[in-house]
Amino acid sequence: MALHSPISYRTAEGEFAAQLPDVAEPRFWDGTPSVQPAGFTLNAGRQADLAASGELASRMRETFDRVGLVHVVNTGLTNLSDMRLLAKHALGDEMAYEGGSNPRDSLDANVYEVGAPLSAWLHYHHEMAYIGRSTSRVAFLANQSVPGRGATYVSDGVATTDAILATELGQKLKEKGVCYHRNMSDRDAYADRLEVGVYNHWQKSLNTEDPAEAQRRAEERGLVTEWGPERLLKTRYYVSAFEYFAPLDRNLLYCSVADHGMWFDAWPLVQHLPYEQRPLHLTFGDDTEFSEQELCEFVDIYARFGMPIDWRNGDVAVICNYRFAHGRPSIHLEPGEDRELGVLLGAKYTRQGALANKW
Repeated sequence: MALHSPISYRTAEGEFAAQLPDVAEPRFWDGTPSVQPAGFTLNAGRQADLAASGELASRMRETFDRVGLVHVVNTGLTNLSDMRLLAKHALGDEMAYEGGSNPRDSLDANVYEVGAPLSAWLHYHHEMAYIGRSTSRVAFLANQSVPGRGATYVSDGVATTDAILATELGQKLKEKGVCYHRNMSDRDAYADRLEVGVYNHWQKSLNTEDPAEAQRRAEERGLVTEWGPERLLKTRYYVSAFEYFAPLDRNLLYCSVADHGMWFDAWPLVQHLPYEQRPLHLTFGDDTEFSEQELCEFVDIYARFGMPIDWRNGDVAVICNYRFAHGRPSIHLEPGEDRELGVLLGAKYTRQGALANKW
């Protein structure tokens, strides 16, 4: 993790400026892939067969079942609808995105944007670990890419689990669990002012304009709710830091600093705020704080077992949300460049946490 000096910044509108705190930028791998790419990369041969009964579909399913990850290259696909059909060979059933933390917009039918600015690095994370109804798989569709830059990184969840359980931090996570804290702002409160400190409004996250319905939907997802000033919806979710994964018959690490205030260390209009004022926070399950040393150790363990997935237009990757975490560094584009990944979420499941005899 590299330390950065404070800098000043101003938004494109020229309406806001702040001094940024010192932050530690995460690294995402050590230069050696945790899993050899040849084991999960499939060449579609310039024209991907979209038939569910075809050879490519069969190879995708076999690779995914064996590795927990499949990356299809050289597809010849040029639109998100076809990429979605290809991804579904390994993704299976889809879910509609609801109750999520990231403010995602739709790009195509049931295909969503990443929901994060390119300038922000995204710590390794397991998708939707912060609510009681998570997703088993996630797919990425490379609509626009910058080859050699803009990679998504994945981290081997089996290796990270073994590594963290060998530490004092891992034993604390095993014993105490974690609590995810979220502050969702009211969109109407920002109708006539700059959205400083905003991550996601509860109207967008929970897909309703009614506060009572928003609270009901949040609680349906296992969240403890409380209303704050200006209709700020504050939620907490207490759960194990691990999740039982039946195909391997063991508990796997299912938590990271992505749900801590560190998530916003490079996020415009939020990064200048102290942690206690940021929209996300993560504590141990007894509400005690992580130390700075523990947070750094958490980040480094994921990086130790990470590797990049480099994108070309038309690429499709499907990732097991148990067996791999995903994230990326900051991305800075040159004039005329664009990077756009579509996100497709797999079947929804109810979190059960860790099982007592599956370590």
